Amino acid sequence: MTTGLYWDERCFWFSGGNYAFTQPVGGLVQPLAAGGIPESPETKRRLKNLIDVTGLTQSLACHSAEEASTEALLRVHPHGYLSAFEEASKGSGGELGLRVPFGHGGYQQAALSTGLACRAVSDVMAGRVRNAYALSRPPGHHCLPDFPNGFCLLANIAVAVQAARAIQPDLKVAVLDWDVHHGNGTEAIFLDDPATLTISIHQENNYPLDTGGAEVRGSDKSNINIPLPPGAGHASYLRAIEHIVQPALKQFQPDLIVVACGYDASVIDPLSRMMATAETFAAMTQTIKQTANTLCDGRLVLVHEGGYSEVYVPFCGHATISTLAGSLILAPDPFADTFRQRQPTGRFQSFLDDWVDALAAFHAS
Repeated sequence: MTTGLYWDERCFWFSGGNYAFTQPVGGLVQPLAAGGIPESPETKRRLKNLIDVTGLTQSLACHSAEEASTEALLRVHPHGYLSAFEEASKGSGGELGLRVPFGHGGYQQAALSTGLACRAVSDVMAGRVRNAYALSRPPGHHCLPDFPNGFCLLANIAVAVQAARAIQPDLKVAVLDWDVHHGNGTEAIFLDDPATLTISIHQENNYPLDTGGAEVRGSDKSNINIPLPPGAGHASYLRAIEHIVQPALKQFQPDLIVVACGYDASVIDPLSRMMATAETFAAMTQTIKQTANTLCDGRLVLVHEGGYSEVYVPFCGHATISTLAGSLILAPDPFADTFRQRQPTGRFQSFLDDWVDALAAFHAS
């Protein structure tokens, strides 16, 4: 079996409204030459272009998907919210929740993004592909059932998980979120569901400001937050995976692992202050892939979330997808030497190691 890639050009046409970075245009906020929210289609489109140019796409099973059905969406989102979103999308669009603008057709584009995640999970569970990557846009991990935020309008992963449970009700799922921002939506939806283990590795006090603390454990301690300080890099992410994530997955024994795969923890992302590299994302993918092979017959799905550097996201994503597929086709990171030299060292790295170890001890207690 091959690795599945789920994508659709229509998702790249989703419009983020009249914004300048994270602020609506108006008053003293001057429009940008290339306006809109940081969640730009170009990061995803350039990733798809890169895997096409290197030939990696040819080794993948590429598919689109149907829009997520109303039935599937209603397992997570209330009818009133979906109706308001769909109605606004029939006109010129609008804004729901906190800084989540959308244009005409935004509901259909978001439902297609969710549909890509749903089909990726479905195909992996049915054995049609070995593992999968959903190039979803708009993202989903911040979206609450009735309140979108953080560029997220529908909870892509949560809807996909619940769709799989409609077929296999006793399905145990682990959701690992390594987007640099706390996966507050996924956490809120599954916080008291002992059949879902949610783990979020994120920059402390980045976004949202009021969520992501390590003390939030949920039912049966099935929620694990790993807030890292700004400046944490390659070694700290791998240490967190080894000392916290892997033991938690082994104890939980999931039937499926889903990764909320954001690349905004990278060195040059405009919305974070972390030091992860393309090598970091490849290494994390390899470790989680091996863990999935051991625990759940390789059933692993990565769903694209954030990442806002148009130059660097493609290299991080290529490294991830190539590793997921076990491919020898590489896109060498042009920043690799520079970024390795800028990784934390000395007393700061010792501080970071102690931080991760303290979190590991807390979650093991």
